[in-house]
Amino acid sequence: MARAAKKPKKQAKPDKLREAVAKPRRRIRPGRWLLRQTFRLGMVAVGLLLLAVLLYKLINPPTTYTMWSEGRRLGASVDQRWVDAERIAPVMLRSVVAAEDANFCTHWGFDMRAIRAAIEEGGNRGASTISQQVVKNVYLWQGRSWPRKALEALITPVVEALWSKRRILEIYLNIAEFDEGVFGVEAASRHYFGVGPDKLSATQAARLAAILPDPKDRSASRPSSYVQRRAAQIRDGAATIERDGRAACFE
Repeated sequence: MARAAKKPKKQAKPDKLREAVAKPRRRIRPGRWLLRQTFRLGMVAVGLLLLAVLLYKLINPPTTYTMWSEGRRLGASVDQRWVDAERIAPVMLRSVVAAEDANFCTHWGFDMRAIRAAIEEGGNRGASTISQQVVKNVYLWQGRSWPRKALEALITPVVEALWSKRRILEIYLNIAEFDEGVFGVEAASRHYFGVGPDKLSATQAARLAAILPDPKDRSASRPSSYVQRRAAQIRDGAATIERDGRAACFE
């Protein structure tokens, strides 16, 4: 029986792999790739920043780096209890504004007049606003390094845009250091005067505000002559702020 004729072999398909290899490769441009990656990282950083700021608009900060580091130094937990602004005597809010940032209601995070005055005095005078101090204490660390200052300058306008002035002041009064291991106006008012923050008098509030720049070396319950003079100035300033309407943004 005759064998069946062999079918002619089909022509082999072109080697696709060889064709792909033969094609000219796309030229990689390091400069463009680096720019693209930098842009992506920048967008991620901006997104994380907005998320962090929005988070504390709604949620109270549980702690800060300063509190953590101070507790570690002391070997014990710091004394800090959160209190809403509604439970803080209004005179305390006005006193801290009078002491730390008299133009709090009129600036957008940076007091340009105070900055110019500090420059004219050769940097011996501080010009940080309450908003800047909140950013430093909540998100950053203590110190005068340029990286920290740059981050503070970046985050402060975002906080001003997304938080109310009252929220900024509320957080400030809850995280500020008033004595060694004592943070926040709730702990401070009981530590120094044995009353809640809603019961603070004008004099007590002014004394608490007077010790803020140097809480470890000043006392609100045993004030030095300097603290007494400074507290009297703050008390007058708080009354002026109330009269001229500069407390409207947080009351």
